[in-house]
This record gives sequence, C-alpha cells and structure tokens, in this order.
Amino acid sequence: MVWVLIIIGVVVFLLIVGFIAIYNRLVRDRNRVDNAWHQIDVQLKRRYDLIPNLVETVKGYATHEREVFERVTQARNMGINAQTVGEQAQAENIISGALKSLFAVAEAYPDLKANQNFLMLQEELSGTESKIAFARQFYNDSVMSYDNARQKFPANIVAGMFSAKFGEREYFEVEITAEREAPKVEF
Repeated sequence: MVWVLIIIGVVVFLLIVGFIAIYNRLVRDRNRVDNAWHQIDVQLKRRYDLIPNLVETVKGYATHEREVFERVTQARNMGINAQTVGEQAQAENIISGALKSLFAVAEAYPDLKANQNFLMLQEELSGTESKIAFARQFYNDSVMSYDNARQKFPANIVAGMFSAKFGEREYFEVEITAEREAPKVEF
C-alpha cells in the first residue's frame, strides 16, 4: 500500500515537472519570436529615418518628380503606422517598390549619382536592407520553432490550456511579385 502511494507521488511529481518544463519552453520560444520582431522593428526604424534624407537629396536634383516623392513618403508613413505583421509586410512591399522608383529617378541625373551625400545614403540604405532581410529570416525561423514547439505532443496540451498566452504567430511574408519570380535571362 505504501509503495502504491510512493509510485503515485513520483508519477504526479514527474507530471508536474514535465508540465513546468514544457510551459517554460513555450515561454522561451514565444519570447524569442517577440525579440525577433523587435529586431525587425529596429531595422525598419533605421530605414524610416534614412528615407526622408534620401528623398530630400534627390529632390534637390529632380524637383519635377513630385509623384515619386509622394509615393515614397506615403509608403514610409504606411510602414510606420502598421500594427500587425501582415500590415507591416504589405507596407514593406510598397516601400520597396517606391524606393525602386526613387532610385530609377536618380539614374536620370548623373550629378546626383555622383553626389557624396546621395552615395552615402544609398549605401547605408543598402546595408539596412540586408539587416532587415536577415532580421526577417530570423523572425520567420523563430516563428517556425515556436509553432513546432506548440504543436507537438504533449506541448500542444499545455499550449491549448493557455491558448491566450501561446497563440499562433504570423510569418513575415513577401507578396508574390516579380521579386519572387526567377529572373529571365535572354541572350
């Protein structure tokens, strides 16, 4: 009789320890996803700070390209005001397109392309774009790891019990555009 109580006590103890370990892993993975999102935010803030300087530099040379400047500014504001991962991804796609238009305008002005300030801003923006791409990759990897952790047995039971704390997270996805299509090379 005593052995039965000891065995039941050990089993209950092991279940509690297992529950705590699973809960703590879910918390760690959820926090890793949040941290990864904040890293994207930091790089996007840096990008948003560079865009007005870039626009002003180009404006000095190409004053009649008002529509391009307005599109870049609107896209930047849309990105700043995005509330969800999906809204942010959509805004980033629009910003990328607007910046391509801005750089296309710059191509028409040889003096601008040689301007040190423009070249510095362009290089800084290029470096920031690389950091954003890395941060997006890390975020999506973190979301995948978190989703795997919460969907596996027995963690799915713990995640289900605390679904408000361990809900599904959204991937940061690029819209299907020419960026996703393989380039066509013709000779």
